[in-house]
Amino acid sequence: MAAVAVKYPAFQDLGVEVLAVSVDSVATHRDWQEKELSKMVKGGALYPMVSDDGGKIGTLYGVFDEEKKVDLRGRFLIDPDGVIQSAEIVSAPVGRDVSEVLRQVRAFQHHRKTGELLPCGWQPGKPTLPPEKESSDLSGKVWEAWKPSKAF
Repeated sequence: MAAVAVKYPAFQDLGVEVLAVSVDSVATHRDWQEKELSKMVKGGALYPMVSDDGGKIGTLYGVFDEEKKVDLRGRFLIDPDGVIQSAEIVSAPVGRDVSEVLRQVRAFQHHRKTGELLPCGWQPGKPTLPPEKESSDLSGKVWEAWKPSKAF
């Protein structure tokens, strides 16, 4: 959450809303914000932290661990139509990559605007593939238009 707090302005620039959801109480969120997060990131998290009392939200998204009574670490990219376009669930020992989330947001937004397909590792300014309705010409020949080296 600290890395998201640092990169929050980049999310805002992209028009993205960020919500943090956990089974912790509002008081626990406040304490964590004041005693931990604000010491790591100036101003702490400027996005809402939602208390998922009883794991109702986590259950809807498939991340509530009934045995441990916690929401697993997950992130979901939901488009303006309310459709989940990307989901990642990571166990507690491993943190998530905020730069990858931002890359995916940019890719989904680019696709939504242009219809172009975005290959692995796509970054703004890198080559794209034609929209799906036009890419039938590439069937069996994608290797001519895109090389794995372009992903890095």
